[in-house]
Amino acid sequence: MIRVLLADDQSLVRAGFRALLDAQPDIEVAGEASDGEEAVRKVRELRPDVVLMDIRMPLLDGLAATRRVTDDGDLTGVKVVMLTTFELDEYVFEAIRSGASGFLVKDTEPDELLRAVRAVVEGDALLSPGVTRRLIAEFAARSKEPAAADVLAELTEREREVMALVGIGMSNEEIARRLVVSPLTAKTHVSRTMVKLGARDRAQLVVLAYESGLVRPGWLG
Repeated sequence: MIRVLLADDQSLVRAGFRALLDAQPDIEVAGEASDGEEAVRKVRELRPDVVLMDIRMPLLDGLAATRRVTDDGDLTGVKVVMLTTFELDEYVFEAIRSGASGFLVKDTEPDELLRAVRAVVEGDALLSPGVTRRLIAEFAARSKEPAAADVLAELTEREREVMALVGIGMSNEEIARRLVVSPLTAKTHVSRTMVKLGARDRAQLVVLAYESGLVRPGWLG
């Protein structure tokens, strides 16, 4: 059973998500929070698998709350997915850098939300590939200057190639088609790359791709 915590200051939003999630045989809503401070407390108390975290909340915003959760060594199994309105929020890339496992726009389709919750538990972060690419293009340009590429020294040439494709928002299936390999092989390359770099999930792999200079803003395609 996948346990989800809903953190949003709008009760109607929480109620809608709860109705959808609780109707699934493999998902249950473990609790709700209406501000960032309460969200962090509930995460520590309930230890959910996934937190759907609104980026804009009172007392403590979603970005700061995410940092508190992902910086806590006792909460390493908790995945945070940011809820955002693409046109307004400018902190999604920084949230992913801070440890969030992905994001969803609030008007996402119900099926996509369910797929996202299940996928992030399996380690498949940075959800909604189309939105991923737009957000990466928008926010990567504001990221820090690339660090020295020494961090990539342990990777094979193929692993660097796979990491670059993850960095531009490709799913495992898209990587498999690009490299003419099976989806399982693509997934294996991604997993090995994450292990070598100590990335907690696919989202951090994207951040490392940019910060190492392996991928630069505008390299979408």
